[in-house]
Amino acid sequence: MSTQPGHNFSASTFLLTGFPGLEQSYVWIAIPFSFIYAMVLLGNCTILHVIRTEQSLHEPMFYFLAMLALTDLCMGLSTMHTVLGILWGLISEISLDVCIGQSYFIHGLSFMESSVLLAMSFDRYIAICNPLRYSSILTAARIIKIGVAIIIRSFLFITPAIIRLKFFHYCRPHVLSHSFCLHQDLLRLSCSDIHFNSFYALGLVICTLLLDSVLILASYVLILKSVLAIASRDERVKSFQTCVSHICAVLVFYIPIISLTMVHRFGKHLSPVVHVLMGNVYILLPPLMNPIIYSVKTQQIRSRIQRLFSGQRY
Repeated sequence: MSTQPGHNFSASTFLLTGFPGLEQSYVWIAIPFSFIYAMVLLGNCTILHVIRTEQSLHEPMFYFLAMLALTDLCMGLSTMHTVLGILWGLISEISLDVCIGQSYFIHGLSFMESSVLLAMSFDRYIAICNPLRYSSILTAARIIKIGVAIIIRSFLFITPAIIRLKFFHYCRPHVLSHSFCLHQDLLRLSCSDIHFNSFYALGLVICTLLLDSVLILASYVLILKSVLAIASRDERVKSFQTCVSHICAVLVFYIPIISLTMVHRFGKHLSPVVHVLMGNVYILLPPLMNPIIYSVKTQQIRSRIQRLFSGQRY
C-alpha cells in the first residue's frame, strides 16, 4: 500500500492514501475506525427511528434534526468503503468515476449539513423570538419546501464543477492525499485548465459555508437580544437551553472545517499523517458527535432513546 514510484496506474486509477508511515499498524488503526463508523451508523439510525416512530416528535425542530441525522448517515456511508477498505487491506486504488462520485457526495453533503444547521438556527429564532407564530410559520408544507431547497442548493450547484473533473487530463502522479476523494485533490493532480473549477468552488464556499455561518451568527445575536429582554431568569435559562444542542452541532461542524483549512494553508511543513488525520476528523466528527449531543442535551430525544433500549413501549 505504499506509494512507490514504480506503481503502475491506468489513466483513470488513483492511489488512496491511508496513514503514511503507519502501514504496519493499519490493523490496530482499523479497529477504532470501524468502531467509529459503527457508532455513526447506529447513532444516526437511532435518531431517525425515534423521530419517525414517536408521534410527539413530529414537530419542526425534530424534522430538521432528522434531516441532519440523514445527512450525517449518508456522509458516513459515502466514505466508509474507502477508509475502512484501506485500513483492512481490501483496496488501495479507486477509479476516476468512483472518485468523482465520492467527491460529489462528500462536498454536497457538507453543503447540505451547513444548510440544515442554518435552517435549525432559523427554527430556534422563530421559536424564541416569535413563539406565538411558530406553528403558523413553520408548517409541514413550508418545511418540505425548505428541505427541497436545501437539497437543490447543496447538490445542483456543485454539479458543473464535479462534471468537469471527468474531462480533465491527470498527468501528475495519481496519488490522492486522503483516504477519500476531494474536489481540490483532483484539481491538484490535473494538468488541464482548472481556473473555472477553482473560482467556482471558491464562490460556492463563500455562498454556502461562509454565508451560512454569518447568518447563523446573526440569528443568535437576535436570539440573545430577545432572551436578555425576558424578565424572569428561569425563563432566560430555559430559552438558552433549547439552543445548546444546536450551538454544539454548529461548533462540531465548523471547527474541523476551519482547522483543516488552516492545516492545508499554513501546515505544509507538517507530517502527511496530520493532514490525513484532520481530513478524517472533518469527515467523521460531526456524524459521530451530533447523535450524542442531541441524545444528551435534548430531553425528548434522551427519554425516548432510554425507553427504546429498555424495551418499554410507552
